Amino acid sequence: MEKVLIIGCGDIGTRIARLALAANRTVSAVVRSEDKAASLRNAGISAVTGDLNEVTVLPFLSVSDAVVFYLVPPPGGGTSDPRVRNFCAAMGHTDRPGKLVLISTTAVYGETGVAVVTEDRPPNPLTARGKRRLDAERTLLQWGAEHGVPVVILRVAGIYGRGRIPFEKIRARHPLLDEREAPCTNMIHAEDLARICWAAGEKGEAGEIFNVSDGQPRSMTSYFNAVTDLLGLPRLPQVGLEEARRVMEPLMFSYMTEGKRIDNGRLLKKLGIKLLYPTLEEGLKAVLDEEE
Repeated sequence: MEKVLIIGCGDIGTRIARLALAANRTVSAVVRSEDKAASLRNAGISAVTGDLNEVTVLPFLSVSDAVVFYLVPPPGGGTSDPRVRNFCAAMGHTDRPGKLVLISTTAVYGETGVAVVTEDRPPNPLTARGKRRLDAERTLLQWGAEHGVPVVILRVAGIYGRGRIPFEKIRARHPLLDEREAPCTNMIHAEDLARICWAAGEKGEAGEIFNVSDGQPRSMTSYFNAVTDLLGLPRLPQVGLEEARRVMEPLMFSYMTEGKRIDNGRLLKKLGIKLLYPTLEEGLKAVLDEEE
């Protein structure tokens, strides 16, 4: 992995870039804004601007033999991801990367209740968000198979970290789903996610899928409670399912009500990852210490 290219270099991409620079790799990135590109250049990253809504997204960068981390979410609306198709078209047929690593989401599994979800479970997304992500997975896997490029899929749980704590919702006292009705969800610290991405770039093989979580399922309500407890604030009010459906934003309602128990055993065994933050309490304490 001598060359690294990051498509969509936000928080997670920047963390991956730091790992790459520390390993003396050449790092390039594509971002949407010139301000972000300038900031990355100041950090030693060769960054250009490009719009994934356009086919000519990579006019200045060669993907040849690079490990490419694709971190761009699909656009809102619909059940497909035109951005990932534009990216594939921009790579063409001759300039091929050495490997592609895609950040996807555990939402592709749909509602799974109390069952433990491994990577062998067939995807069954129930939300448009999950369907878009599954479309991105299948598009890249097909492109990789056609062009002899290994593609590794990371199905990522809820991400928390510096800049990702929902302080506004806490200050606004937005209600949560009653913990007695709240299904399990799964979390991962942003720094652990970046390290997992890096390990997937080094060790992941063609077609492999990894669930990414800390392996400690808990409800989203429990997550908010843990944040407010550490901040020394009163816990947020809780409402029943039907009231939550009326008062919550659709995306928040989706996060609150999609139940999954994600197994991360393959990740730990195959990629050899030792999590920095194996529990939410450890991770949140580190985040809040940084935020102070």
